[in-house]
Amino acid sequence: MDLEQMTEALRAKAGDDAGINATIKFDFGDDGIIFLDGEAAPNTVSNEDREADCTIKLTFENFKKLVDGDLNPTTAFMMGKLKIDGSMSIAMKLQGLLG
Repeated sequence: MDLEQMTEALRAKAGDDAGINATIKFDFGDDGIIFLDGEAAPNTVSNEDREADCTIKLTFENFKKLVDGDLNPTTAFMMGKLKIDGSMSIAMKLQGLLG
């Protein structure tokens, strides 16, 4: 699955209201970005590089594993496979969306 397909999959999971009420950026380094605007009505998901309330930095491969359920978010954080800049409480809301 490439970035465009993953963006589309996250857009489908988020729907019109993911219940996050914040902006989140998934930063995959050179592989790109997925930006979720949970404040917009309806929610939007794009590949824009915008300022976010919470930025999650990880490899695209690890993001795919998170979405597929092959990588536990807490374990990934503890092992340093993902880094969180900004609100940890917003990042915690993602478990319902990605799980």
